[in-house]
Amino acid sequence: MGTDDLSPWPPGAPPAPALCDEESRASVLAAYGLDALEDDPELAQITGFAAKLCEAPVALVSLVEEERQRFLARTGLEERETPRPTSFCAHAMLQPRPMVVPDAREDERFSGNPLVTGHPHIRFYAGAPLISHEGAPLGSLCVIDTEPRADGLSELQSEGLETLAAAVMRRLRYRREVLEADERQAKADRQLALMADAIPDIAWSCDGERRFDYYNARWREFTGSKGPVDADGWSPFLHPDDQDDALERWARAVRDETSFESEYRMKHVSGDWRWVLSRAQPLRNRGGDIVRWFGTVTDIDASRRTSDQRDLLARELSHRIKNIFAVVAGLVALRARKLPEARPFADELTEAIRALGRAHDYVRPFDGRKSDMLIGLIEELMAPYRSEGDQRIAIAGEDCEIGARAATPMALVFHELATNSAKYGALSNDTGTIRIEIEHDREEGTVTMRWCERGGPPPAPDADEGFGSRLVKMSVENQLQGTIERRWAKDGVDVDLCVPLSAISS
Repeated sequence: MGTDDLSPWPPGAPPAPALCDEESRASVLAAYGLDALEDDPELAQITGFAAKLCEAPVALVSLVEEERQRFLARTGLEERETPRPTSFCAHAMLQPRPMVVPDAREDERFSGNPLVTGHPHIRFYAGAPLISHEGAPLGSLCVIDTEPRADGLSELQSEGLETLAAAVMRRLRYRREVLEADERQAKADRQLALMADAIPDIAWSCDGERRFDYYNARWREFTGSKGPVDADGWSPFLHPDDQDDALERWARAVRDETSFESEYRMKHVSGDWRWVLSRAQPLRNRGGDIVRWFGTVTDIDASRRTSDQRDLLARELSHRIKNIFAVVAGLVALRARKLPEARPFADELTEAIRALGRAHDYVRPFDGRKSDMLIGLIEELMAPYRSEGDQRIAIAGEDCEIGARAATPMALVFHELATNSAKYGALSNDTGTIRIEIEHDREEGTVTMRWCERGGPPPAPDADEGFGSRLVKMSVENQLQGTIERRWAKDGVDVDLCVPLSAISS
């Protein structure tokens, strides 16, 4: 039987010879934490019953150590221990079955024993061995009488003593398992603490009553102070401008029992205010109640300041690009005054530049009005062709995000379609309509935009392809990796624009 086998040692089997030496026994005995088992109520009940069962004045749970035998539980005896050399149990623990001594005065092993010749004047002794699950002899459950018993124990008493000895071992084994579990937990806690101290973030936890009871080493390294015990204690570490928002978010997370997240400035040990990202998640028991919160505080100061610098640069570039659009449009208009014959082309080019400017403002605004959805961009581009309350232009379908790269070619496409409609199609009169539908094909990973124009003058499909149409085709095929298809009808035109979703979102 291996030491990892949790089964009790087989009844009637002698101890394992390899575990009978004192060093091995001492190691096993230490695993039970015997000090905490002295006067154990459960063991006391067992000795009390053993004394009654065997009609003996004394019953003991005796564990044999190197220098002594100690009595974890005792009935009818005041002493808590006796010297090892006088121990009867040191002999009993090596037996496969209960050792019975009818009259110690007539047994050569014990006739001169001080416990026989003097107090407590042992005459009769019966001890059932206590053997650990791995086979180490530990001691015995014994009964003692001051009167000899020629007949020893009855069959029932002998069987009962063994049964009670097994109960003693179950109690000892339970204590050992508790200690082992505590040690495993302590080891796991130490490993977790080492791991928590190794991460670059502050880690903390609080109980279900929001009492903060753990901070890893990063807290003191960052703040130079001991961690607070409640949420209010965090206030001195939070920037005055960020306190209310951060604490309100925490209070809301606690109230709604949801996760917590907040960015705020936190006071560093250097005295500087550093941007951090704070997150926390609740831990629930099986009944769904929150029993603990675990959180982290991540130093994002460098990335936040870099992001702020990039935003500042982006706003400056956005402003300059918008000025460039205005300058180019102005130059085109200026040159067109000197070349009246180029005025129609100049007007078209100017409107296209303005459409690009609107698209730029939509995805890269410098006044804070940022958005990034496809339908929103189309709405923005079609706005110049609508009047208040006008229902002639309808946009429907499933929306999706649009990236800055895709905004420019998309602006050219819809500007060209709208311009042509205003000149030659549905928007050239008061009754024409335009419907723009957006469909997603998840399997193919594409987005199809359908332009359906009705109610305008009869189209001219055989007309030569103009500059605008060629520019649209180039934009769709080269920049968006998509396709564009026109279908002419008696009272309008349908245009299918199919673009990979990845190109739209880039």
